[in-house]
Amino acid sequence: MKLSDIRKNPEGLPFDKQLALKDALIARESSILDLQNVTAKGIVSYDDGLYLLHYHLSYELTLPSSRSMTPVTLQEHYDVSEVFIAAQDVATKKEMVDENLVLILEDDVIDLSESVLDNILLNIPLKVLTEEEEKTEAMPEGDSWTVLTEAQYQQLREEEKQVNNPFASLSGLFDDSE
Repeated sequence: MKLSDIRKNPEGLPFDKQLALKDALIARESSILDLQNVTAKGIVSYDDGLYLLHYHLSYELTLPSSRSMTPVTLQEHYDVSEVFIAAQDVATKKEMVDENLVLILEDDVIDLSESVLDNILLNIPLKVLTEEEEKTEAMPEGDSWTVLTEAQYQQLREEEKQVNNPFASLSGLFDDSE
């Protein structure tokens, strides 16, 4: 969207776009398996030297499960609001730039695809589980290995400390039971 077109429309420019960004997204994050049905619907407007981009983003993102690497498709949707300033206007809003409240536009356009890609990447969850994995606490394991939660690991370390304590065999030696 050209900045000159945005400034010419005081009520803003509405948009409703289907975007094909799978290849670009996978190029930036190789763990992503698939991206489908990317839709951005919103408005971009100009106000007092600032370009305001607000849209509702929805998409289907397929990622490997954090436990089993099984593909999991997530239905995502949320609102995105971004504020831009043209590079030549940075001096007029220096305090906003210094506080990272605005994004600086180097070109004479706002690239909706870049905004969508950035927001998808920022919202990738760290923990992705299949429905079955969410229902159970069972972790993957093999012949000589097991995945543990942090709590299970701490409990195992405490048990090992007690077993490996050289004075453990002396406990109860001086009980007052006699």
